[in-house]
This record gives sequence, structure tokens and C-alpha cells, in this order.
Amino acid sequence: MSKIRGRNNATTEKRFRSSLVSKGINGWTIHTNNIIGKPDLYFPKEKIAVFLDGCFWHGCPKCGHYPKTNSKFWKAKILRNKERDAEKGRLLKKYGVKVIRFWEHQTINDLKGCISKLHIALNR
Repeated sequence: MSKIRGRNNATTEKRFRSSLVSKGINGWTIHTNNIIGKPDLYFPKEKIAVFLDGCFWHGCPKCGHYPKTNSKFWKAKILRNKERDAEKGRLLKKYGVKVIRFWEHQTINDLKGCISKLHIALNR
């Protein structure tokens, strides 16, 4: 467990940010400490928080799963992650921040669509 790192997912976050740059979408910060939930990307001007949720860690209903080994631990951990995500989302909305979440598989299968959805939310 100590070997598993959850920050700066190279295959998801970097690809997403690279696509934003190639589309000319700017004005975002990464892993902003002073925002509830520490979103992967935050657009301060538009008050939009973007979370790129890993399918395993955040319990994707489409492709997430609980490992067979130590399943009780993993189920509790993933369910707690989902609860935390929901709570952080509610708090952000309470403070007027729009929350956009993309599943890891969405960024892999339809990155263009994810960027388009974000572009529309930014009203650019």
C-alpha cells in the first residue's frame, strides 16, 4: 500500500493537460491547495473545479472493481473515497464552484468529448 501513489497520474492528468494546451485552453492551476478537495485542475476565473477520477480508486460503476485479496479492506477504502468525493462536491457547490468529474476511462475513450464538455462549461 505504501508503494501506491495517487498524485500526478502521468497517463491521465498529463494527457488531459496536454490536450488543454493544444486546444488553447488556459487559465487553470493544478492541485490547488486552497480549494476544497484539491481538484486536479482549477479555473479560478470561472470557478470550475475539474477532477479526473481513477476508475479503481474512485469506484467507477462501469469498470471499477474490488480486489479479491483483502476485499473487505478495499471495499471500505473505495466506498470511503466515493463518500469523500460526494462531500467535497457538495461543499464546492455550496461555495459557488462548479464541479466537473471525468472518469479515467472517459479520458481514454473520449478525450475530445471531455475537452469539449469542459470548453462549453468555460463558455469560451
